[in-house]
Amino acid sequence: MSNTELPDDELRQEQQFVDGLYARVDALRGDAEVSVTEALAQGHTPRQARLERDILVAERSGLLAALNAVDGSLCFGRIDLTSGGTHHIGRIGLRADDTERTPVLIDWRADVARPFYLATGHTTMGLRRRRHISTEGRRVTALHDEILDLGDDTRTGHEDPTGDAVLLAALNSARTGRMGDIVRTIQADQDRIIRAPHRGVLVVEGGPGTGKTAVALHRAAYLLYEHRELLARRAVLIVGPNPAFLGYIGEVLPSLGETGVLLATVGELYPGVRTTRTDTPEAAAVKGRAAMADVLADAVRDRQALPDPVIAIEHDREILMLDDGLVNVARERTRAAGLPHNVAREHFEGHILNALTDMVAERIGTDPYDGSNLLDPSDITQIRDELADNPEVWSAVDRLWPRITPQRLVADFLAAPEEYLSDEDAAAVRRPVTRHWTVCDVPLLDEAAELLGEDDRLARERAERERRTQIAFAQGVLDVSYASRTFEFEDKEDADPDSSEVLSAHDIIDAERFAERHEEDDHRSAAERAAADRTWAFGHIIVDEAQELSPMAWRLLMRRSPTRAMTLVGDPAQTSEAGGVGAWADILAPYVEDRWEHTRLAVNYRTPAEIMDAAAAVVRAEHPDFEPPGSVRSTGVRPWVRATDDLAGAVADAVAELLPEEGRLAVIAPRALHRGLAARLDGVTAGAEPDLAQAVVLLDPRQAKGLEFDSVLVVEPGRYGTSDLYVALTRATQRLGILHAEALPKGLVDVV
Repeated sequence: MSNTELPDDELRQEQQFVDGLYARVDALRGDAEVSVTEALAQGHTPRQARLERDILVAERSGLLAALNAVDGSLCFGRIDLTSGGTHHIGRIGLRADDTERTPVLIDWRADVARPFYLATGHTTMGLRRRRHISTEGRRVTALHDEILDLGDDTRTGHEDPTGDAVLLAALNSARTGRMGDIVRTIQADQDRIIRAPHRGVLVVEGGPGTGKTAVALHRAAYLLYEHRELLARRAVLIVGPNPAFLGYIGEVLPSLGETGVLLATVGELYPGVRTTRTDTPEAAAVKGRAAMADVLADAVRDRQALPDPVIAIEHDREILMLDDGLVNVARERTRAAGLPHNVAREHFEGHILNALTDMVAERIGTDPYDGSNLLDPSDITQIRDELADNPEVWSAVDRLWPRITPQRLVADFLAAPEEYLSDEDAAAVRRPVTRHWTVCDVPLLDEAAELLGEDDRLARERAERERRTQIAFAQGVLDVSYASRTFEFEDKEDADPDSSEVLSAHDIIDAERFAERHEEDDHRSAAERAAADRTWAFGHIIVDEAQELSPMAWRLLMRRSPTRAMTLVGDPAQTSEAGGVGAWADILAPYVEDRWEHTRLAVNYRTPAEIMDAAAAVVRAEHPDFEPPGSVRSTGVRPWVRATDDLAGAVADAVAELLPEEGRLAVIAPRALHRGLAARLDGVTAGAEPDLAQAVVLLDPRQAKGLEFDSVLVVEPGRYGTSDLYVALTRATQRLGILHAEALPKGLVDVV
């Protein structure tokens, strides 16, 4: 066969292989759906059986998610070994049938697939060729071969001289409003981060466009693959900066076959509260300080009151006086136990009851002649029980050591913060008691919940009553079963004399175990259970835009990661939140000191060099030593800057100019301008969470964090801080325009 015929033959062979894979996929879809249904229907109550079910559901649900998303690129690569074998690489692993030990398609996360991402001509890792397979739906459209063993002179006609054709095609493709996976184009430095050890804290720093978010998501997929049992049980938490960002990344992990993940913003990490409301920068800065933990602790201690000056309790026609000295002894003894406020109340109750009991016993049981106590222990117990039935005693306890909810504590503090804060700080955070929480309130609520704890005695008593009711019902069922069996044998004239040896339900199970077997099983996934449980400990936590979180938000997250298995992703140069910590050492020192790893992504894949130069100039105007990540591509299209007297009209004209035939355009403008701009843009709404699937979206700089668009129009850049402007200017993959009616910031003057 001539060389000119080889390309068609190569394409035909790969198409036949892909067709065989999809035949297997179609068969697996039904099997996976059945297995998930069966697993969820099983009423497992023992812990190990539930864990096994969770693992099966996670695996099969992930497989279904992947199968439903694979039409784009089920198989995307092949590696040819110098030893003569070949391996096809894909987003999931597939076997020809259930009896085959060796997959016909290797999961990209498997060790054997790693040379696909790491091998070079210098370090071949046993490969002679790497092939990238491009597809549209189920049709193979192109092959791109890289020769790694230069001593092998076999050629297919599909050689890619630079080895970058697939990567550049992905970078230049039109955006859809949803992040795509990078499983086909993972670079060597990204692969090392993705496969880093699970334990400990890993910090991934990278400027705009370096792919740090994609790397973090693929790391989550890899960890779920590598540590399936642990993470099926504990789940993975991914924290993002805003709901729009979570919607943007929401399809990546399902496309990689992983569903055991909880995606949330900080405003969603306190069960029962979901908020996107924001504070003023001044209020956010105050609420985010680590000192707020001490402030709330002081607020709790102030609720542990003393009488002013006494509390009179009528009991058995006598008046018992609780004075501040007696109550203070009870309070200090209770505090010494070191328990959360609501949990400690039981101890305080006991101290108060004991003090009142001693008071009554001294009055009625003291011998008038020698002063001895005439009461025996049973008399003392009776007095205590009678006091425990006195409503006035409990009214006094409620005044002195009230039960408090986190919501009440935080709301009362914010309504009157001047007792705990300076006049300036108090003015920043003060607000009337309201049901509306802000994102910065959520860490305060979590801190309050930690300080208060939960007095679960009533819940335990209710659960015990329900358990006894179920046992009584189960006993009734067993009794009916036994009676029916007895009647059956007594009614038969020819009953077998040995029938008494036949086992009944009574003989093999008691009512308590019978009731346990019929307890309702919890069919929620680990991620769903975690979302409803404030005390849940996640198997791994990934935080995107980590530099933006406040010290109080970090306290919340660290409670959810007692093992400190975390991946933190961000860029201190993009810190814009008033309460953001920014510096990695400042974030981590209180929790792990210097026991964390730092790595940096230094290559910008998203932003063309022309746009990156303009963005870097803005930062250098304030920080002359700033060095941005280097861009891998240049489009030859420089960003433009235009002044205008009719801002809304100029924006409408610029949108028409910049809007690509395929892809997405973002108009990034100060929030105060959104309503006026939206009135001039068809289909664009102000004030709502943006729908990133629309051709044109209107955002402010902080909503744009982590997102990317084909074209971007930045409006009134002089109103932004340096970090916000840097973010806004680096969202474009192709074209950038800048419109202003006011003065330009210093760094942009030279771009004109």
